[in-house]
Amino acid sequence: MFTGLVAATGVLAERAARGPGARLVVRAAPGSGPLVLGEPLTLGESITVDGACLSVTEVLPDGFAFDATAETLARTTLGARPTGARVNLERALRAGDRLGGHLVSGHVDGVGTLESRAEVGEALALGFTLPAPLAKYVAEKGSIALNGASMTVNAVRGAAFDVMVIPITRRETNLGDLRPGDRVNVEVDQVARYVARLMARDE
Repeated sequence: MFTGLVAATGVLAERAARGPGARLVVRAAPGSGPLVLGEPLTLGESITVDGACLSVTEVLPDGFAFDATAETLARTTLGARPTGARVNLERALRAGDRLGGHLVSGHVDGVGTLESRAEVGEALALGFTLPAPLAKYVAEKGSIALNGASMTVNAVRGAAFDVMVIPITRRETNLGDLRPGDRVNVEVDQVARYVARLMARDE
């Protein structure tokens, strides 16, 4: 379980095919010093890479490696992310940690597309579309995870929605790097998912 509060960003440094899947390596950005994620990483621990929960398979001096299955590559942006791309990182929530964002599972529901970008002072207004089946889980002032970052939905229009990226989120995550046409991993709010399921059973 995660909170959607991005701890750091790294760079997708290497990609090697492993059958239908791939082994990917995340390292610190060149010239940025070591990749700091708190205490040292351990083999097998869960970490989200752009919102997708993955297991650390190798700990490196300046990063870590993980194996992505064909399913993960097909259902997230990781299958098409080029080497050199900046990725958001978060370690799993520990019992007793502050829940500053919202509950995020790291199971990506679909891929959305950035349709609009507008500067609002130091903040950034972003408008996205997402797969139509996910629209029912998105509500104004509700929560959504974009590339693993917990965001508040400002407005909803069918299968489109808007968020406002505050300056610190713009700096500390890759959401500020997005341009129209770019794709993001989307995880809808878990509470919305269960409410929709319960309502469907009562119909």
